[in-house]
Amino acid sequence: MDFTLKGQDKNSKARAGEIVTAHGTIQTPIFMPVGTVGSVKAVHFNDLKNDIGAQIILGNTYHLYLRPGLDTLQQAGGLHKFNGWEKPILTDSGGYQVYSLSGTRKMKEEGVVFQSHIDGSRHTFTPEKVMDIQRVIGADIMMAFDECTPYPCDYDYASKSMDLTHRWLKRCIQQFDNTEPLYGYPQTLFPIVQGSVYRDLRIKSAEEITSHGREGNAIGGLSVGEPVEIMYELTELVCSILPEDKPRYLMGVGTPANILESIALGIDMMDCVMPTRNARNGMLFTSQGIINIKNEKWKNDFSPVDPNGMSYVDSQYTRAYLRHLFQAQEMLAPMIASVHNLNFYLWLVGEARKKILEGNFAEWKNKMVKQLTTRL
Repeated sequence: MDFTLKGQDKNSKARAGEIVTAHGTIQTPIFMPVGTVGSVKAVHFNDLKNDIGAQIILGNTYHLYLRPGLDTLQQAGGLHKFNGWEKPILTDSGGYQVYSLSGTRKMKEEGVVFQSHIDGSRHTFTPEKVMDIQRVIGADIMMAFDECTPYPCDYDYASKSMDLTHRWLKRCIQQFDNTEPLYGYPQTLFPIVQGSVYRDLRIKSAEEITSHGREGNAIGGLSVGEPVEIMYELTELVCSILPEDKPRYLMGVGTPANILESIALGIDMMDCVMPTRNARNGMLFTSQGIINIKNEKWKNDFSPVDPNGMSYVDSQYTRAYLRHLFQAQEMLAPMIASVHNLNFYLWLVGEARKKILEGNFAEWKNKMVKQLTTRL
């Protein structure tokens, strides 16, 4: 994987870059649609590629390991061949999913023992096994196995958890470096900065992650319930330590406003289930603000979802029609809404990139954030 900086904003830390992988080039800053089980919910890959303009999607190690399973994925030739997505894929390590199974998992130095949410069967994830699983999946970018701490979290727990994540990282790196890709193209490993909401722990973790000199770095354990001001403060702090010549990935973020603010702090890559999850519940993000399309006020509104027209959704469907589909519980409703939201997110980061290269991102961002947080 190669990363090249193409430009920097004059009045913020926002950067425009380019990541080159075996499955294609990614223009940063970038938002990555979440494809947990090998698909982005309710969205066809043709829409993802041709209308939405997704350059990279996520898969999840935990979910893909359980179903369809490693044998199927390996026989298919990896996730790219299995699902037909020809562009880059990033896989989360499963650490967040294991964190969310707090009632049915047991953590220890060796790894994590957990119960499947599907059938209750017991499994063990170690750093080595997680690397091997991601080799089988065949992602272009693999994440190190870490523990994502909850919020709130006391200092002692956060410190011990961070140290465990660092020890696991060394084992991940050793296993990664001692194994080869399975499908004839290179893969990349990103370490993850942890440390909860404690500045000294975040500094220590960022310095430890940087010392390993990998090709990119991630920031985890944020956007888990802490105040947004703390998330921004710690993101800025960690970005000041992570190397400038490597991509920075802020995991699990976020709203359109979160995305623009994070870009301003020096983040290059983001992902979140919000655009598709909220779409399925009738929440639409637009350049003018946020719409709950189920509200009565849209019943006879025959204007486009977004008057600025980001996608074919805006040229073909009105607010009134989309509301009708939701009221009728028609399965087309979450499909149209998901395409719209993802298209808007990709449009937003594309516009951010243009403004960075023009050198006027900060001014545009401040104006856009006000609009994006307005409830229509």
